[in-house]
Amino acid sequence: MPGKNLSREEARDRAAIIRVESYRVHLDVSAAADPGRPTFRSTTRISFDCAEPGATGFADLLAPEVVSVELNGIALDVAEVFDGARVTLPVLAAHNRLTVVAECAYSRTGEGLHRFVDPVDGETYLYTHYEPADARRVFANFEQPDLKAPFTFTVTAPAAWDVYANAVHERITEEGAARTWEFAPTRPISTYLTAVVAGPYHVVRDHYTRELPDGTLLEIPLAATCRRSLAPHFDADEILTVTKQGLDYFHQEFDYPYPFGKYDQCFVPEYNIGAMENPGCVTFREEFVFRSKVTEAAYESRANVILHEMAHMWFGDLVTMKWWDDLWLKESFADFMGSYAQIAAGTEYRSAWITFANRRKAWAYRQDQFPTTHPITADIRDLEDAKLNFDGITYAKGASVLKQLVAYVGPEAFFEGARAYFRKHAFGNTVLEDLLDALEETGGRDLRAWAAAWLQTSGVNTLTPEVTCDAEGRITELAVRQDGAPLRPHRIAVGLYDRGADGALVRTDRYELDVAGERTVVAGAAGRELPALVLVNDDDLTYCKVRFDEHSLETLRTGLGDLADGTGPDGGSTPSLARALAWSAVWNLTRDGLMPTRDYLDLVLRFAGRESDVGVLQSLHQQAATALAVYADPAHRAEYGAALAECALRELSQAAPGSDHQLAWARFLADTAERADHLRLLRGLLDGTGRIDGLDVDQELRWSFWLALAAHGAATAEELAAELARDHTASGRRQQTQCLAALPVPDAKAAAWAAVVDSDELPNALVEAQIAGFNRAGQRELTAPYAAPYFELLESVWAERSIEIAMRIVGGFFPRYQTTPRTLAATDAWLDAHPDAAPALRRLVLECRDDLARALRAQECDAR
Repeated sequence: MPGKNLSREEARDRAAIIRVESYRVHLDVSAAADPGRPTFRSTTRISFDCAEPGATGFADLLAPEVVSVELNGIALDVAEVFDGARVTLPVLAAHNRLTVVAECAYSRTGEGLHRFVDPVDGETYLYTHYEPADARRVFANFEQPDLKAPFTFTVTAPAAWDVYANAVHERITEEGAARTWEFAPTRPISTYLTAVVAGPYHVVRDHYTRELPDGTLLEIPLAATCRRSLAPHFDADEILTVTKQGLDYFHQEFDYPYPFGKYDQCFVPEYNIGAMENPGCVTFREEFVFRSKVTEAAYESRANVILHEMAHMWFGDLVTMKWWDDLWLKESFADFMGSYAQIAAGTEYRSAWITFANRRKAWAYRQDQFPTTHPITADIRDLEDAKLNFDGITYAKGASVLKQLVAYVGPEAFFEGARAYFRKHAFGNTVLEDLLDALEETGGRDLRAWAAAWLQTSGVNTLTPEVTCDAEGRITELAVRQDGAPLRPHRIAVGLYDRGADGALVRTDRYELDVAGERTVVAGAAGRELPALVLVNDDDLTYCKVRFDEHSLETLRTGLGDLADGTGPDGGSTPSLARALAWSAVWNLTRDGLMPTRDYLDLVLRFAGRESDVGVLQSLHQQAATALAVYADPAHRAEYGAALAECALRELSQAAPGSDHQLAWARFLADTAERADHLRLLRGLLDGTGRIDGLDVDQELRWSFWLALAAHGAATAEELAAELARDHTASGRRQQTQCLAALPVPDAKAAAWAAVVDSDELPNALVEAQIAGFNRAGQRELTAPYAAPYFELLESVWAERSIEIAMRIVGGFFPRYQTTPRTLAATDAWLDAHPDAAPALRRLVLECRDDLARALRAQECDAR
């Protein structure tokens, strides 16, 4: 498989004969501020050994021009050895020195070395992002995770800039209008983990000190950076507080000193993902720098990501998977630790497991029911497969299974196994068996059967309570039925809930047990009076979909909001995990076409206003919007939408002034407003003629209101231009772009389509904004003409665009709101006619097809 798409077999063959001694990389970005310079000079020197002298090998490089290639002192003919993606290395010696000089391209897609110009002050910013295989866009290398080596970076940049990399800088040399930064060698790391960040970044510095068990002092310099124009909004103290709490906790639990020297956290523009765990130089999307009011859920999410990336310093950076099959060895662990550590490390965010149950697992359940689902330990044939496997299974299902494993072997055995794993495999690469060996040794359990059931099979089980009672209403038997193949072992809790004196539903009994096979009896429940509610998987110990017996489901229909909040360690009220689990369960019933959409929306209308956890509330808003857009019977869609908008207006007026809940309901009103009086209210809040006590209509909320007005034809392009002049920032430009694409006129849709499809000039952030504005649920008639052209462009988009942009086009422009059998037939026709299309492309289309078929089933259920 020649070209960009490195296969697993090629990587395995190369790793069998190549051992990399070191890299020295020099990047000259001194002219980066000149928009007329599309490339930068990259010089790479690699020292490596070959176990089979005389063999032919190859290095990876994606560059518009290679200036020279020298192998062991001999200049090679560039035209002969470079094909645009690989550098052929003929007749390797036992020890080799390779030097490649290239002109590499600045990126606008977030892949490789991304260049961004701040519209506020004209300053230029650079950062790299590589996972899984884009380091080859910046320097020549052996682009696979199991060929680790020390890296020494040297960067020449404008004199006014700062430069950050994985290691500390050792020397800075002035060279007129430029400075050259020389960094210390890193410890052995994989190519995808290297990083360079450069520009006039605002920086806040701090220091972390810890005494190690042997009495030595561990000192870690800390830094947090963002663009200068965002500095007034940068709450670095809060970020660094969570950072220190995490470092304290992970040192305590992992008992392995942080191995990468410094710890920089760089918040960068137009970032494609949440964050990336580059050792010593973690990069985050700058939307985590909040320039307007956000809810506590946003701060909790940011803390989770900070701890997630920090966990990677051990799970992923210190010990790395051999190939992307075992991607879960880092991502599942980091996803689990991000939630676990929020509570265990003593951060102020105490709702981590509620958020995990309600949001992260929803992602996993959706992904695991696609026809393209895969085991947590996946079969990754090539790099395109790897790119798509950064999904809900690798992250959230894997984290759920680890939570189950901790319940199965116990926390102490789990963490002691992790310590042994780090000590044995430090700076190396591992596979599943290496982790199982460590956990079996400390936990004393045979985990092979457990791993086979949980890690090496796909699909989600369903657990349903079966309750039989006698004539007096006492339980004669309570059992848990397991459906779905394969049947798995589950450690679960079953909670029984009844109404207290105040009418709240409170847990009166809890049974913890192992579920195995099709049916498991809950010992000890017989003889107890029938409770109001039986909640399987109480405390969310396992990964499963939960169903209810009819009596319990009727209790939820009339009293889901009555599930009581808990009491925290400080005596204060804490949001109810049980209520979050109930919301998750009824959402899965709706998605599966087992609960009519009208019933789910009725639950939202009646009980969302009583939800104390604002993160759960915001999830309910998103899910209600999805239910309305694609699961509702079209004949009743307008009726349901009007009811949701009225609910949003009512709850907005009743919410505590200035509260997170008030802000959440204001945003939901913007999402649901359709009637003229609702739109007039939004405009009044924008121009100051309207007011809601305590609601600060700041810049981000203004754009939410403008988007609602634009989508309903109640805003003009001139008004949106005026708002951009008010908010002449990168965020403002994205928001205005989305609003213009959302205008309900054919010209707006044609312009958005052409901007993305007919040109490759837009940066990633604006591609995303154009697609979001184009494909709106309430504009089905306007976007219907683009369904046929969508299927016609798929193969050319996949072949001609970078995979990041291709994925956005394929997923974003799919006609998901044309929820008709005709669209389903068109999708099937494309799949039938293109059996040999790229597997990753077919996977994306298959997943869109499955969402569409699910929507049609839900609509049928709602129409009955």
